[in-house]
Amino acid sequence: MLPLAEKMKVVAVGNQKGGVGKTTTALNLSAALAARGQRVLLIDLDPQANTTSGLGVECEGEDTVYPSLISDHDVRSCIRETGRDRLWLIPSHMDLAGVEIELARSDDHLTRLRGILQGLKPNDLFEYCILDTPPSLGVLMTSALAAADEVLVPLQCEWYGLEGLAKIVRVIDEIRDSGASPALRIEGIVMTMFDNRTNLARQVIEEVKNYFPQELYTTVIPRTVRISEAPSHSKTILEHDPTGTGATSYLSLAEEFLARHGVAAGV
Repeated sequence: MLPLAEKMKVVAVGNQKGGVGKTTTALNLSAALAARGQRVLLIDLDPQANTTSGLGVECEGEDTVYPSLISDHDVRSCIRETGRDRLWLIPSHMDLAGVEIELARSDDHLTRLRGILQGLKPNDLFEYCILDTPPSLGVLMTSALAAADEVLVPLQCEWYGLEGLAKIVRVIDEIRDSGASPALRIEGIVMTMFDNRTNLARQVIEEVKNYFPQELYTTVIPRTVRISEAPSHSKTILEHDPTGTGATSYLSLAEEFLARHGVAAGV
């Protein structure tokens, strides 16, 4: 049996703007962290369930985090094996969309998920819990931010991405100031869909670097066909194109992530 993790770190991969590579980053960073020796629990909180289907996991409505959010259901019973070493999943299903209405009626809707995940921390096998969040500012998204220790923001290399960054920073500040997660912070900003043939992509990166020099990751994720097509094969980019630039970039991102957390990457 594997030794217990000292303390699970909860990281929300969040950006309320869609199409920025959020799910792709949550899925492939989790796989890359697992490949680097970390035990990772990936939670799909998006009712579109793209992370779930991208890993080839079938899910019924009751297998999601939904029953744990609205009752005393033990969330540990929802954890599924993914067929990948050191990577587990709590899947999603379209029925999860209904939790937005039910949670909104609850006085503790903002901290409900945080309480559930706090209960996993003392005696769990996972070093990291990665939350894939919906592309909106609804109850699921704000609950995920309140449950997280830190937020990783994927940002597309386009000017519209900067507007989305300003909004997510404001929401994070509001969550922190509300007292729901007083220590919540931006762990990092990852530039995605980078095309080195355009000056625009470099200009956007420089703009982000001017305002967030400490948060901006050195690793950038390229725009590649292989990354885009991997989910259609129910594979991570590490499985679909293990020697390509996409896999190399996500492995590099995982190593930079671990270095920021003071962890030496394993095999």
